[in-house]
Amino acid sequence: MDSESLAAAGLLAALSRASEILAELHHPFVRRESFSYFVPPAGVRVGTTFTLPDGREVRFEVSLTAAAGAFHVEGGITADADPLLELPRKSLPSVHDALAVLDDYAGDLAAPAARTLDGLLDDIV
Repeated sequence: MDSESLAAAGLLAALSRASEILAELHHPFVRRESFSYFVPPAGVRVGTTFTLPDGREVRFEVSLTAAAGAFHVEGGITADADPLLELPRKSLPSVHDALAVLDDYAGDLAAPAARTLDGLLDDIV
């Protein structure tokens, strides 16, 4: 395999891991839906959306885009577009470094998921 094929295989594996981490998030009292979609012209966003009983949507998502000779990784938790947690955008020249950050960001979002959802549910009651 050439280096581009190896990078593409690494990208697919990293996106699968991030998607799986965020898809495994759950809460017994909140409906959820996983998503993944392309971000034009060269990117992808994966995550999970929870719909609270009051109708608000809480999104846990990470994204990876390629532009201007670099790979850009972002992540965050939002409630109806209001940021609850914003991970800093990291721009990296190497796809391998970007994939490592993508893995880290998925874990960083998964860690506070239950606490975040419990807090939002407490605000409703």
